[in-house]
Amino acid sequence: MLIDSHAHLDSPRYTDDRAAMLRRANDAGVEAVLAIGIGEGPSEMHQALGICRQFNGQPGVPRLYASAGVYPHNTPEIDDAVLARLDSLLAEPEVIACGEIGLDYYHEGAPHEIQREGFIRQLTVAAARKRPILIHCRPKDGTMDAWDDLFLVLDEVWKPTGLGGIMHCFGGSYEQARRSLDLGFLVSFAGNLTYPKAQPLRDVAARLPLDGLLVETDAPWLAPAPNRGKRNEPAWVGQTAQVLADTLQLEAQEIATATTKNFNRLFRLGSGMGN
Repeated sequence: MLIDSHAHLDSPRYTDDRAAMLRRANDAGVEAVLAIGIGEGPSEMHQALGICRQFNGQPGVPRLYASAGVYPHNTPEIDDAVLARLDSLLAEPEVIACGEIGLDYYHEGAPHEIQREGFIRQLTVAAARKRPILIHCRPKDGTMDAWDDLFLVLDEVWKPTGLGGIMHCFGGSYEQARRSLDLGFLVSFAGNLTYPKAQPLRDVAARLPLDGLLVETDAPWLAPAPNRGKRNEPAWVGQTAQVLADTLQLEAQEIATATTKNFNRLFRLGSGMGN
């Protein structure tokens, strides 16, 4: 059984077949999915929790958890009311993480200083609620600027909490992965690990310890190589897990067992949680 550690289940692209999509995931051996609560902005942070409550307990669907957070380019919208809403969501038992939050210098959007300020303000809320964080970090091509700024913040603000988190859709270097692990983060690989030109990323993955890894879809984006260009969905997380297994010269079941154990350890979940 696999866990998809990052999927945007509230995407409008699932409006017409969300229940069927979740059943396909269950049929493909996906035990649980972490639904990401960023929506199209802070006013939609609650949607992932709503999906959890709609589908948890229904037969034939994975166990669902939720997160809540403000995406880097929406940080100009953060005010006291948004932070209060975030705090309220993180208090809910199904909302096990704050995110995805972080820094994005790749796309033109929120000024870098506004992103960092909004990131730190969310870290304060997450720390008070003792929720691990889901990190989005994307630098400009050929630079390490976002990573450098990210680690400055994490070292000062987050490391003392000991709460850790997930480096979502990891695309950095071995040094950045190693530093993430040292800070108590798990490194999560998405469908881009399967792409033909992703050998440098697979080389990084090959050097990482099994107890530091997760797999995800980032659905509806980043469909793995066999389905690239199509709408992604949690049922396909096994394709990424298989490539990760091949990279580490392990059986797919070993990846499934390890990543499930890692997810449950990070979020302090028992086998009886959820459905």
